[in-house]
Amino acid sequence: MKRQRTSGPQDPEDFYADHEACNREVLAAVDFPVYGVDRLLPGGPPADAAPEPGGDARHALAEYELCNGELGWVEVRSGDWSSPEGPYVTVRTYRPGADRGLLLPELEDVVEDERDRVYDHLGIDEGDGPGRVRAMREWITVEGEPRAVQIHEDRRPEDEPRPVWAGRLHLDGVTVTVTGRGVPPGAVELRPIGDFERYVLGRTALLRRLAERRLTVDVPVQERELPPVSGLDAHRAVVEHSVSEVLVMEAQMRSRRAPRLPRRLRGEAGTLCWEAAVRQQMRLASESRDEAGEAVGVMVNQLTRLAQNTDWLVGTAEGRAAVEEVIRYTVFASEVPSLPAQRAWERLWSGGPAQGPAGAEEDWLAAWEQWRLERAQR
Repeated sequence: MKRQRTSGPQDPEDFYADHEACNREVLAAVDFPVYGVDRLLPGGPPADAAPEPGGDARHALAEYELCNGELGWVEVRSGDWSSPEGPYVTVRTYRPGADRGLLLPELEDVVEDERDRVYDHLGIDEGDGPGRVRAMREWITVEGEPRAVQIHEDRRPEDEPRPVWAGRLHLDGVTVTVTGRGVPPGAVELRPIGDFERYVLGRTALLRRLAERRLTVDVPVQERELPPVSGLDAHRAVVEHSVSEVLVMEAQMRSRRAPRLPRRLRGEAGTLCWEAAVRQQMRLASESRDEAGEAVGVMVNQLTRLAQNTDWLVGTAEGRAAVEEVIRYTVFASEVPSLPAQRAWERLWSGGPAQGPAGAEEDWLAAWEQWRLERAQR
């Protein structure tokens, strides 16, 4: 019997049932071989191991991509998703010709995707950037036959004794990307998936477990008790976080890499920094929450934009002085040496003078350059 929808919040069981039905419909239309893990040896459960209580999340559909109604790729995952030691393997199969029609992710990015998963699911930050990287030739078994594969291995101290790796194979006209954690490539055996039902049900089991974990921390940030801060430290923290976020994303886009925010800047880190700064602004400047939020926003936007337009704001003494002056002006409306730049920014932020936004930005940057010149002469 088909479940009836209501106008209220969707029941969790209806949500899972709808997703299972949608996934079955999509996967029933697959017109190319999709590979999954047949066995993880040594140390991992075989594909026909007894299911976990409450649903088997060890073999799960991860995601797929639809473009103009055509399935572009399918990704499945097998192994112990709840342990950073693994064994755990991700297998993504691209439809035939996908490697000619689009730019497949670099294997280094595939490894970072796996580290992102551990951060998102388990809250474990394994650090950003490569560790000890090796490119090597290994073997993965496909339907009982060993197949050569080039592997990108990224080994960090916390990965010992087994690193995280990724490799790519071409099988039966399709391209397959394999990522492993806690299991060597030679211990992975792949086989085309004949029946997706186990993976569909495994996805539901995984979503249930992740939902249970998230229920433990679900208090709105404005209602939380935050660690105490003194003076202007909360303002400094939100500026540092915001400037770092903007500069990292810009650097990655210039390098033509897929934008990837460092894990230390993700999740609630920025939200908590912002909330702490707003609370301090309310207290120190005697402002309402709305007024304090606007003031912190104006401050952060000026300094992130200044970081994007200059090469001196980050890592220099004058940059640190500029940050301190902007913060003091924001909180206390102080008569700081950079007062002309502060007022130029207010004009720019509110829409600019008669010569238009471009002219307003030039005035603002010129005011900061004048501040730098006068500061050097003092």
